[in-house]
Amino acid sequence: MRRNPAKFVFDMLDSCKFLLDLTRGETVARYKSDRAFRGAVERELQIIGEAMLQLKSLDPQLAVRFTEHGQIIGFRHVLVHGYFDLNADLVWAVIADKLPILRSELELALRELPPPKTKV
Repeated sequence: MRRNPAKFVFDMLDSCKFLLDLTRGETVARYKSDRAFRGAVERELQIIGEAMLQLKSLDPQLAVRFTEHGQIIGFRHVLVHGYFDLNADLVWAVIADKLPILRSELELALRELPPPKTKV
């Protein structure tokens, strides 16, 4: 069965919204000092990166609509494989500067795609 590209877009949007809500009013200092908070942030970023990687494989024309699709996938690789070298300030900058843009792009794309089938 062919996977629906909208499901990956939906998953990325869901993680973006969650992260933007979770980090609202927070600081990079908390990210650096709170292991549970850091883990939650990084897990959601990994989901965004993995969903983009899967989307690129499934529907490359859709993936390239997202401004930084290649960087998102690359950042996923760093989060998963280069965690020991992760720069906290860079992670925080991604959340503050890049996620709002990605969220807007995802919302636009999702309005143009057939709805994803979600499991309950």
